[in-house]
Amino acid sequence: MKLLDFVVGEAILVELKAVGKEAAIREMVGGLCLANKLATGDVESVVKAILGREELGSTGIGQGVAVPHTRHPTLSRLIGTVAISRSGVDFAALDGEPVDVFFLLVSPQNQPGDHLRALENISRHLKDDRFVSRLRQARTRDTVLEVLADADRGSL
Repeated sequence: MKLLDFVVGEAILVELKAVGKEAAIREMVGGLCLANKLATGDVESVVKAILGREELGSTGIGQGVAVPHTRHPTLSRLIGTVAISRSGVDFAALDGEPVDVFFLLVSPQNQPGDHLRALENISRHLKDDRFVSRLRQARTRDTVLEVLADADRGSL
């Protein structure tokens, strides 16, 4: 599974405005809604599901990176987005540091394999310092998409 198989280009945010966890999640989920990949009526329940997952343990994995995710019954396919914060978000990350690179993932409840494969793919790429550095430097959606395409090709 490739990153561009599930990242919704129109939902990528290169100037995340939120400074807190819930606001950041709302902004990213809102981006998926604005890109017509999530129904307006589902936004609140998706936000609540992601926040519920966060209560189990922060998806802020450290070094300025977080991967908030959930499964949701109304989706028919895996969707995700990338967001970059210029000021950092207090996301209760494991290392206590602010988060500036986000991968948000929402998948159908009946496709746990795809959900796990996507998380594994994201995690593998987030271990690559060049990948994360290039995302932090991205100022446009097109640049983020280029970084993701390079990662998918293995040409970072």
